[in-house]
Amino acid sequence: QINMATTLTLEDTSQEKIDDKQCEIFCLFWLDSNTDTHETRNAEQKLRSVINYLKRFQEVKSCQRDIEQSSHKDRIILIVSGRLGQEIVPTIYQLRQVVSIYVYCMDIKRHEQWASKYNKVNAVLDDLDTLVTRITEDHNIQKKVDEPLPIDIFSSGGAGQSTMGVFGQFVFSQVLIDCLLRLKSNPADKDELIKRCKNDYGGNRRELEYISEFETNYTPDKALRW
Repeated sequence: QINMATTLTLEDTSQEKIDDKQCEIFCLFWLDSNTDTHETRNAEQKLRSVINYLKRFQEVKSCQRDIEQSSHKDRIILIVSGRLGQEIVPTIYQLRQVVSIYVYCMDIKRHEQWASKYNKVNAVLDDLDTLVTRITEDHNIQKKVDEPLPIDIFSSGGAGQSTMGVFGQFVFSQVLIDCLLRLKSNPADKDELIKRCKNDYGGNRRELEYISEFETNYTPDKALRW
């Protein structure tokens, strides 16, 4: 199944920047002064098959700034080295948008001592495969709790609204759905969607395979499959 969300993969020293913001609420931030290795690149590919938006950092300052400036609706999963974790975790762990933290280090006992003080630290690990597996398992649970419905009929500030106001929102949602159903399809729409998805998921091999399959095999009578 294709996740049609927009995504972004960046790093502090990246030669390439993409300005689009992802549509999905979950994102991975990876803070480590040494993340450009063959092993970490493989781990990133596996992680992006779970959460496509992944941003790398080598400095605490820039990572902390991006976390603090992110929307409260975002859900940030932070992977951090033991040394840098000691510096950044105390400053960001109380932020609503930070939902879980994973410490990747070579000395578990040492870093468990400080990490145990923060309930958002889900694990202290020294193996990348174990890290990927743990994040995947935890995310499958977390997204059921935090990921919103695609269409929000009732606003979060709905407490105290009149029945007429709620009814009006419901009618509006029905009119919107009816209008969408009446729109005539255009062959260019599919091409535009595929182009956008390929751009958004650039570098994510697994999602690009799904997109290619969609491009080749999609027909309106198979819409529910996607």
